[in-house]
Amino acid sequence: TSPHQTAASFKSKKSFPIIEERKHAMAIRLGDTAPDFTAETTEGTIKFHEWLGDGWGVLFSHPKDYTPVCTTELGRVANLKGEFEKRNVKVIAISVDDVESHKGWIGDINETQSCTVGYPIIADPERKVSQLYDMIHPNALDNMTVRSVFIIGPDKKVKLTLTYPASTGRNFDELLRVIDSLQLTANYQVATPADWKHGDDCVVVPAIKTEDIPAKFPKGHKEVKPYLRMTPQPNI
Repeated sequence: TSPHQTAASFKSKKSFPIIEERKHAMAIRLGDTAPDFTAETTEGTIKFHEWLGDGWGVLFSHPKDYTPVCTTELGRVANLKGEFEKRNVKVIAISVDDVESHKGWIGDINETQSCTVGYPIIADPERKVSQLYDMIHPNALDNMTVRSVFIIGPDKKVKLTLTYPASTGRNFDELLRVIDSLQLTANYQVATPADWKHGDDCVVVPAIKTEDIPAKFPKGHKEVKPYLRMTPQPNI
């Protein structure tokens, strides 16, 4: 092996883990504690964990104010606020513009989407929260946030992350479906199969022994395979 090859090999081995380490340090993964922060919002200053309290939360980002897709999204969430509240879920949006810009934009949202925005929008002109949550993907949107979603449980752990491109509006019915699934797992030890919707049968989690199912799920169960046991949704 030549000295040049040895040096190149050494450099490659040393630099690759460093790049990976940086990448992983920025990412928020499922099960991580959602980073806490203090920020100005359209409803005053909040401390995020304190604001969440002991319930669930949805934090979702927008590239900037006065953009068409975002306007429809914020309006949709406003009209679904009752559905989130039924599930003990607080919703909070974030955009890189300031509070005054947000307040002006809310007027447009209420007018065009036939709603009343009744949840806070975080002002993040210095991109502090956006960077904390890795919401800025420079290869996609320069210095604006992509459409990130974080569902956070009562334990302040991240339960779901989703990232959409700026051009695609989110499906908030799907987010409600995911929250229903997460809450079923948290409360009843069931999982949900592909394309599950409220009222469908659920999967008994593998941790529960088949002989213990009748006592835990009195509605009955069906053993499709020893590892695939189905039971009616337990909370209806």
